[in-house]
Amino acid sequence: MLFTHIYRTILIYFLVLVVVRLMGKREIGQLSPFDFVVAIIIAELAAMPMEATDIPLWHSIVPLLVLGLLEVLMSYATLFSQFIRELVYGRPQIIIKNGRLQRHEMRKARYNLDDLLAQLREKDIVNVSDVEFAVLETSGKLSVIPRSQKRPLTPADLGVETGYEGLPVILVMDGNVMKNNLTAADLDREWLYARLAERGLCPGKVLLATLETDGRLFINEK
Repeated sequence: MLFTHIYRTILIYFLVLVVVRLMGKREIGQLSPFDFVVAIIIAELAAMPMEATDIPLWHSIVPLLVLGLLEVLMSYATLFSQFIRELVYGRPQIIIKNGRLQRHEMRKARYNLDDLLAQLREKDIVNVSDVEFAVLETSGKLSVIPRSQKRPLTPADLGVETGYEGLPVILVMDGNVMKNNLTAADLDREWLYARLAERGLCPGKVLLATLETDGRLFINEK
């Protein structure tokens, strides 16, 4: 009996993992109503065979696979059809326009003033009049564009030229050499080993090593 529970749990775990991966890389807050409903059904279907061993596994496996296939098909449909995309995900709504609240849009979204003011405070804005536009995204997040007079200064505002920053390249992580990153940076293992040897290190002793955009090598030992 114990082996049966373990076997079912492991099988359902990996199956649910595959189905969830099929749903794509989206934050929990960005799930559409369709995705949210699928997630709830997946949780229920996954729990059934683990709790009741008298239920055949295929009673859960088949619906899980169907849901996974439906999720993939719906995702592709939203890529090519704006109508389906709006039906599944909805449309962004302008809540503030030129410093004025759009009451009719707030009513349509059932979005109250307390929620609005809280999300504005999270973005360090306390006055509605300081906002040029505020858009309630389909994920439920509020995108805020302050008035030009209330935005922080940027180098472009001051006419200051800045260099390219880019992203550092990870060369070693948890003692493992990132071969693809080395190749992308036009480097090889010999170069990396030589640089590490200068500090008396080998990849196995490095927690993280990154190549900065200015050519410096950052190394954090284990």
